[in-house]
Amino acid sequence: MAIAILAGIFLLVLIVVPRLWILTVLHRHSQPREDFPGTGGEFARHLLDEMKLDNVKVEETDTGDHYHPISKAVRLKAEHLHGRSLTAVVIAAHEVGHAMQDATDYPPLQRRTKLAHLASYIQQAGAVVLVASPIFAAVIHRPAGLALGAIAFLLVNVSAVIMHLMTLPVEFDASFNRALPVLKAGRYISDRDLKAAKHILTAAAFTYVAAALMSIISIGRLLRR
Repeated sequence: MAIAILAGIFLLVLIVVPRLWILTVLHRHSQPREDFPGTGGEFARHLLDEMKLDNVKVEETDTGDHYHPISKAVRLKAEHLHGRSLTAVVIAAHEVGHAMQDATDYPPLQRRTKLAHLASYIQQAGAVVLVASPIFAAVIHRPAGLALGAIAFLLVNVSAVIMHLMTLPVEFDASFNRALPVLKAGRYISDRDLKAAKHILTAAAFTYVAAALMSIISIGRLLRR
């Protein structure tokens, strides 16, 4: 019993701590800054224009900051698109980093984009099978029909883990090989903000670590059952 409780606490820590750290870092530097001449969205547009990436749009999203390689769009949450905080500016630079990767045909980004399409199909098919498996089990009058749902659930989470792990090198490259050099070279942030900017860029990349942990924990639960 004690082992089960400790295991439960450990899993809870794995789920909560990474997400809590990411949210804490982003929130800590989200206060408006009067010394910034523009918003995160305006900064993203400025960087894209400087790099002659006029075909890339800057849009608002409610599904999380990201770059969409098919739509050629840097998408920022409202607080980052319209905000004048250090978090807004650094997150904008990070997402522009992905646009830079796309413009240079960065191989890991191309592989991730292809995998994202496959993972999307797997998740859609898995959702259908999960819903249909109880019906199938009832039709054949065998509980083994539910195994289809378990297999679908496993495939959905395994594909998610692979997707997140393949995303990590892309995210770190966008943060530290693209965004950070641009912020430094253009003197867009002061030296006193540099350490905080590195923390924000790390948090942006580690978002996918937290997501991967969630999927791995879901797989572990299924295997135990």
